[in-house]
Amino acid sequence: MDPVLGILLLWLAFAATHIGLSSSRVRPRLVGALGPLAFSALYSVVALALFVPLIRLYFTNKHAGPVLWALPRGPLLTWTVYAGMGVALVLLASSFLQPSPAGMAPASLTPHGVQRITRHPLVMAFVVFAAVHLLPNGWAADVAFFAGFAVFALTGAAHQDHRKIQTGVPAGYKEFAAQTPFIPFTGRETLKGLRELSPIAVVVGIAAAIAIRFFHSTWFGGNP
Repeated sequence: MDPVLGILLLWLAFAATHIGLSSSRVRPRLVGALGPLAFSALYSVVALALFVPLIRLYFTNKHAGPVLWALPRGPLLTWTVYAGMGVALVLLASSFLQPSPAGMAPASLTPHGVQRITRHPLVMAFVVFAAVHLLPNGWAADVAFFAGFAVFALTGAAHQDHRKIQTGVPAGYKEFAAQTPFIPFTGRETLKGLRELSPIAVVVGIAAAIAIRFFHSTWFGGNP
């Protein structure tokens, strides 16, 4: 099978099962039939059974297919990627240090810190990561992988919002969603959110971005 097509099909299967199994129609039935722990195990096994082959297929077919675009790798592009990865990793670190009720763990419904920037810091970290990697990687396989990453993350976050608002769990989530932006840095309280970011998250995120910059070729191959 063509690797580009294979990547797209695996993304479709991953998204369909990941979102479908957690939908408000399917999830309660499976939890009722299997129990919470068995459902979580099934959910994880299905996700890994699709995501691991997806990662393997991409990494064995990097830069496959026609070139859809080729931006010159100068200082502007390079530092855009570096800055984007810094933002992504600060969002990622913040999602653990300032958990959002949009995630799985219980959290306060009063917006604070990174939640004023986006109510989905974990998901948006992956979206920013995927977006900046699309810029220097215009081969069809790379576009299918990173664009699929971004589309899945955005779709999954939107579905998560819809499910939480529809079910009313946690109580007050509808109001929380109305007060916080979906897309990062688009809310009215972005500056306040930046001031309230955990300093530890900022340091950890930037340090991780620097480490990935220097070890990218060793860990992942190719240019950082």
